[in-house]
Amino acid sequence: MAEVLQFLPTLLLGVRVTVLVTVLGMIFSVVFALLGGLGRLSKRRPVRWLAGAYIEVFRGTSVLVQMFWLFYVFPRLFDIELSPLFAGVLALSMNVGAYGSEVVRGAILAVPKGQTEAAIACNFSPSQRLRRIVLPQAVVAMLPPFGNLMIELLKGTALVSLITLSDLTFMAQQVRALTGATLQIFTIVLVLYFVMSYAITLGVRFLERRVSVGRDVGRHMPQPIPEPVA
Repeated sequence: MAEVLQFLPTLLLGVRVTVLVTVLGMIFSVVFALLGGLGRLSKRRPVRWLAGAYIEVFRGTSVLVQMFWLFYVFPRLFDIELSPLFAGVLALSMNVGAYGSEVVRGAILAVPKGQTEAAIACNFSPSQRLRRIVLPQAVVAMLPPFGNLMIELLKGTALVSLITLSDLTFMAQQVRALTGATLQIFTIVLVLYFVMSYAITLGVRFLERRVSVGRDVGRHMPQPIPEPVA
């Protein structure tokens, strides 16, 4: 075990790459999810068709194949070289974003229509209705499923080792080849992935508490006691 622990700094270098890919993937996947979800709700048919095509293609194909396609095929077709980091982040974020698009669409549709009608009555523009009325309420419903998607994204980062990116899984394989300590190495890796996953869970719970403050205040306020009828 002492021999394995001396390679812990090497594994932590892999953790740094994994965290970087995860954070970038989170940012871009939220962007793709919002674009895809809003696109599905657009009144313009070409926009709906384009958003639907993106969602179905990236949900219906393997993220590993998508990653290989971006890293190996895309440069041959368009003569544009993609770095392993960029190809990995792009594939993961577009894949998770496709699933997140349906979360966004469902959360927006769950907002009571009376809220939108009230905003129209107040002469809000469509962008103002979306920004001030719809999205603030939809975010509350989006967060729990988005938390699950972010954890899936973290676990999916193990695939970037197959396109030469030195993430945690790649470093673990290198250390295992040097030491032969398969049990110890992958037990440590298991714990490291759990710690990162649990950190995401805590972050999502914190955000849920923050965005939920004041949402249910009126629901729990004591109701006035009706006066007795004479």
